[in-house]
Amino acid sequence: MTLRGTDFRNRLWVAPMCQYSVEAQDGVATDWHLVHLGALARGGAGAVIAEATAVVPEGRISPQDLGLWDDAQVEALRPVTAFVRSQGSVPGVQLAHAGRKASTFRPWSDEQGSVPEADGGWPTVAPSAVAFEGYAVPREMSRDDVVGVVEAFRAAARRSVEAGFGLIELHAAHGYLLHQFLSPLSNERTDEYGGSLENRARLLVDVVRAVRAEVGDELPLLVRFSATDWAEGGWDEHETATVAGWSRDAGADLFDISTGGLVAGVTIPVGLGYQVPFAQHVRETAEVDTGAVGLIVSARQAEEVVAEGRADVVLMAREFLRDPHFPLRAAAELGVELDYVPAQYQRAPFRTA
Repeated sequence: MTLRGTDFRNRLWVAPMCQYSVEAQDGVATDWHLVHLGALARGGAGAVIAEATAVVPEGRISPQDLGLWDDAQVEALRPVTAFVRSQGSVPGVQLAHAGRKASTFRPWSDEQGSVPEADGGWPTVAPSAVAFEGYAVPREMSRDDVVGVVEAFRAAARRSVEAGFGLIELHAAHGYLLHQFLSPLSNERTDEYGGSLENRARLLVDVVRAVRAEVGDELPLLVRFSATDWAEGGWDEHETATVAGWSRDAGADLFDISTGGLVAGVTIPVGLGYQVPFAQHVRETAEVDTGAVGLIVSARQAEEVVAEGRADVVLMAREFLRDPHFPLRAAAELGVELDYVPAQYQRAPFRTA
């Protein structure tokens, strides 16, 4: 597959997975990131997209998140991207701002919810002063704050290129800041960033346009959407398709379609491939390239998604955690000969069970 000037060796990519493993709480990558992301590239993925990486300090989901708000963070990522490239994979990064879901304890902490300022947390911001259930009430952003977010994404995109990333994904899903602006359940603004769909999408489209202008014409740019809030009166797949079209016109190339994350306590019909129909809907309605994600767990299941035209790319997360070499095993199962099995591993041919 080719997007703009970048060739991908296959259509099986690593979805961003938060690692919450920055040791000094300074947003700087560690050896964990090198080994984790490097192993996924060695395992045959077409692209490896690094975790949600904050564009400003207050945009981190947890104090242990990666960041690209400072030039000092660039240097630590260069060995990571260089190794991923050396294994034939495209290194990508997901740029993010967590908004009202920022400053939280990492999942395996003994505590949950918002981290108190006394323990290294910080006040959060959002389109409106509406809290996510169990979290601190955020401060409603001023217009200057919103404009500042656009510039923060622009600067982080520049640093992404300097760090060696060959693909950028903008995180507009899972209840984080850009998603918070998109959904009427979290956006109660009455200015040009609230109300109508065009207004709610304004921040995202401005960010897409700014990032495209910053990185030039050759770099692939993705947007991750939650195609539905799974809640009455919330953001849905029809609005997602419309805004995907607007984002394509602003410079985005492919849309990574997930669901949920904006509100707690909703009923989600989880099952194998349960989010694939949303990727297909956006692909067909907006006439854009999409990626499918969500409980895609086998080679044949992934192959069918692409072969049937339901999505252009399959992104996996948990399956890569279970087996970083999943693409090599998938090729063996599907009877595909690859020329990028690591020479060091050729004494142990990849076979089906």
